[in-house]
Amino acid sequence: MNSDELKIRTKEFAHRCVKLSMALPETVLGRHVRGQLIRCSTSVASNYRAACIAQSKASFISKLSIVLEETDESHFWLEFIIDEKLLNKELVEPLFKEADELTAIFVSSRKTERIRKKS
Repeated sequence: MNSDELKIRTKEFAHRCVKLSMALPETVLGRHVRGQLIRCSTSVASNYRAACIAQSKASFISKLSIVLEETDESHFWLEFIIDEKLLNKELVEPLFKEADELTAIFVSSRKTERIRKKS
């Protein structure tokens, strides 16, 4: 997957998380989780774009680490939605799986870049 495809994929992930968030219940917990999931999932997409225009390998790795953290946080909030039964599990699972896949991609990318940086 090239960087342009991953930009599209991370932005789509953000859009899907925002739409899912809007379905959360209008409770104190629902509003809190909504804000958290919107913040971290949109951060995945925006920080990946920033990583793509990084000025150095070190900056790229640093920004990619932020993307990884935000992806993992998105994964947490999706899991939390399932655990608290805030939404039907079947609605959340596709995004939960996407967060897993994005995490694996970013872990691998960061490892690869760290190896290249040392060479």
